[in-house]
Amino acid sequence: MQTLTKPETQTLYEQDYYLWIKTTINQLSTGQFSAVDLENLLEELETLGRSQKRTIQNLLIKLLVHLLKVKCWDNERERNQGHWKGEIRTFRTQIKDELKDSPSLKPYILEIFDECYQDAIKETSDRSQLSLDTFPLIPIGSLEQILDEDWFPEYSCNHHGKPD
Repeated sequence: MQTLTKPETQTLYEQDYYLWIKTTINQLSTGQFSAVDLENLLEELETLGRSQKRTIQNLLIKLLVHLLKVKCWDNERERNQGHWKGEIRTFRTQIKDELKDSPSLKPYILEIFDECYQDAIKETSDRSQLSLDTFPLIPIGSLEQILDEDWFPEYSCNHHGKPD
C-alpha cells in the first residue's frame, strides 16, 4: 500500500530568492509589515553584516600582501612593481569605498589590522617562496600609512624578520 505524503510547501524565499527580495522591498515600502517574512529578512541582514566585515578583511590582507611584495621580494620587484602598485591602488580604493558606505567599520579595520598583517606575511611567504623570517614581525606601516594612496614602503627587508 502506497502512502501519500504531502509535499513540503516551499516559501518564496526558497523558490525564488530575487522575487522574495523584490516582494519584501515592496511589502516594507507599502507598509505591509505583517506580510514580511521576518525570519528570513533578519537572517539576510545578519549575513550582510558578516559579509561586509569579510570583504574589508580580505581587501586589507590583499593590500598588505602587495605592500610586502614591494618591500621584500627583491628578485621580482623590478619586473612586477608596476603591477603590484596598481593592485595596491585598487585595494586601497575598494577599502575606501567600503568605509565610505559603512563608516562604522572603521574601528573594525583597526581591530583586525595586526591579525591581517600576520595572515599577509604567511600568504606572501607562500607566494614568493621567501622564508617567513624575511618579513618584518611588526607591521611595515601604520594603518593610516597602509591606506594612504601615496604611501609605499621602502625596499628594506633584511631577511632576518626585522626592518633595516
